[in-house]
Amino acid sequence: MEYSLAIENTPDAVPGGTSILLVHPSTAETDRVDTDFLKTDTDNLLVVSTRTTAREVKQKLEHYEVDEERATILDTLSVERGYSRRKRDNVRYVSAPDDLDGIVEQVEQFLTESDGKRRVSVDSVTEMIYYADEESARNAIHDIQALLAEHDAVGLFHLAAEVHEEPVVDDFRELFDGVLELDEDGALTATF
Repeated sequence: MEYSLAIENTPDAVPGGTSILLVHPSTAETDRVDTDFLKTDTDNLLVVSTRTTAREVKQKLEHYEVDEERATILDTLSVERGYSRRKRDNVRYVSAPDDLDGIVEQVEQFLTESDGKRRVSVDSVTEMIYYADEESARNAIHDIQALLAEHDAVGLFHLAAEVHEEPVVDDFRELFDGVLELDEDGALTATF
């Protein structure tokens, strides 16, 4: 299955199973890239949020006119922070951002229960590393990538470059089929 990409300077389409790393400064505006990825040529989408709550993700999707009917949000923050969690079909929860096994299980459940063209956004790998550690985050990414390949889906993973040592960023770059580099001014370059 082919997936169109509506992100500047990227290929017109990528095959199912493709995983893309978005490397960005922590102050850069990644929402535009993320939502361009999510709203194009898709039937169902999952936003794995280790950085913001489900409410904030919903506001982002609404602002950028992503079809919320197709969206499922995995909120990893609200339980740990003690926020109220209303059960809704399109919002799922794990206990904390370091519950990487729970995150992988929820990605698998989403991909198993949905059909058609599916996109997964993981925002962000940086938080996974911060709350867990590099090796655990790398293992979780590998597991999610295997699920994407198995279910013919595609994924976009966020990484804030300046938070990590350069060799760490380089190691993570090697894990992906494509790398998008967003600079402070919003200019985007891509390597596939």
